[in-house]
Amino acid sequence: MHVMTTAAAGGPRTYQVRTYGCQMNVHDSERISGLLEQAGYVRAGEAEDTPDVVVFNTCAVRENADNRLYGNLGHLRPVKNRHPGMQIAVGGCLAQKDRGDIVRRAPWVDVVFGTHNIGSLPVLLERARHNAAAEVEILEALDVFPSTLPTRRESTYAGWVSISVGCNNTCTFCIVPSLRGKEKDRRPGDILSEVRALVDEGVLEVTLLGQNVNSYGVEFGDRYAFGKLLRACGEIDGLERVRFTSPHPKDFTDDVIAAMAETPNVCPSLHMPLQSGSDDVLRAMRRSYRSEKYLGIIEKVRAAMPDAAITTDIIVGFPGETEADFERTLDVVREARFSSAFTFQYSKRPGTPAATMDGQLPKPVVQERYERLIACVEEITWAENKKLVGEVVEVLVAVGEGRKDERTGRLSGRARDGRLVHFATGGAGEPGDAESIRPGDIVHTTITYAAPHHLNADGAPLSHRRTRAGDAAEAGRSPRTPGVLLGLPTIGAPAAAPAPTTGCAVSP
Repeated sequence: MHVMTTAAAGGPRTYQVRTYGCQMNVHDSERISGLLEQAGYVRAGEAEDTPDVVVFNTCAVRENADNRLYGNLGHLRPVKNRHPGMQIAVGGCLAQKDRGDIVRRAPWVDVVFGTHNIGSLPVLLERARHNAAAEVEILEALDVFPSTLPTRRESTYAGWVSISVGCNNTCTFCIVPSLRGKEKDRRPGDILSEVRALVDEGVLEVTLLGQNVNSYGVEFGDRYAFGKLLRACGEIDGLERVRFTSPHPKDFTDDVIAAMAETPNVCPSLHMPLQSGSDDVLRAMRRSYRSEKYLGIIEKVRAAMPDAAITTDIIVGFPGETEADFERTLDVVREARFSSAFTFQYSKRPGTPAATMDGQLPKPVVQERYERLIACVEEITWAENKKLVGEVVEVLVAVGEGRKDERTGRLSGRARDGRLVHFATGGAGEPGDAESIRPGDIVHTTITYAAPHHLNADGAPLSHRRTRAGDAAEAGRSPRTPGVLLGLPTIGAPAAAPAPTTGCAVSP
């Protein structure tokens, strides 16, 4: 028996976006949602397992990324067979890399689009429906800067703002430059206009996003452009927190450190990938800095901002890594005193130079080193977190940060330095009682307990400030950034916006 889709039953066409990978992909998915909603689609409800359109926004970084995609596509094949009119689209980095192979391996896919032409999705869906055939469109260069596209933001209180796309580096383990292209910088005025638009809708925190944010300005010839941009963000009324990710140590300049320290709304946090503490491995990775320079940047940041929380990325088991190389990584971790680290076991990325290098390490060796790294990192992060017991922190209340919050009765959010804080609420009628605190509100609370990956505050909040972001969350409003759509088809009359789902839309 065939079950009709929502559209077949006479309602508006519904969509679902499934996202894999980095923050850039998460933000791209917000744009995909904005495009589809402006074209008349409506986000499928959480309980709806048969949307009219399913979009996979893929990542090509991990070795098994394609297996994961084709496994999920295989699960959808019988669903699509039972639901006439259902469409499946595949975009993102894996689509850019595999192109027509996706339709060859999964002929029930309707649309394949790349990282450079997200804006084409509504047209491609309509063309595929009209022609009853798969549409594959992969551009080699950026069509329009993605931030000019309409965006359905996932959070009422925090927003991503792209300042650049692409990357000019040639790290041997990374496939991103070949899939995202060379760096394209957005004009400062356009960036600041988007930030102001978000703030006008109640957003309190903005994260400036790029593959390499501190090389921003290379396209228009201003090597100090990123520091200037941070300072300009400091002039925007109502913007309480500014973050950025990710900088590259080779481009880190003293003016950026000064801008961070001297601009009150720039948060005292820095995520700066290390990748390895061994100079030999860094050389093989084609990372154009050495451990001494990296540690020197951290020293300068802490001199300017003593309480800064510094986080990083580390890869274990890169081809040719010796035990001495790995020990050097542990030495740098101990010296840097990171507040958190994203740790990865090296895996081959097809199409990267490292995938064909000599000295590929056996899995047991990589696993053993990885476990030692985790133990080292957690020992340090726990010790650093313990220093905050008894301190008062400002917390921006979030949604979905604490997995155990429902059981413990706590709420969660991020301190200004980016640390995760689970905090107790006050009793009914008291300041900071659970009923009055909304996502996007600000509380001040005292840290009572530290763990390696989070902080607890078990006393009632010292203060609670209701914010416009909290008002928006309470009203069920999600910020939308408009774009310019010329000639894109619509699917019926745009429907009322569905209730938002908060938090990042990254699949587990």
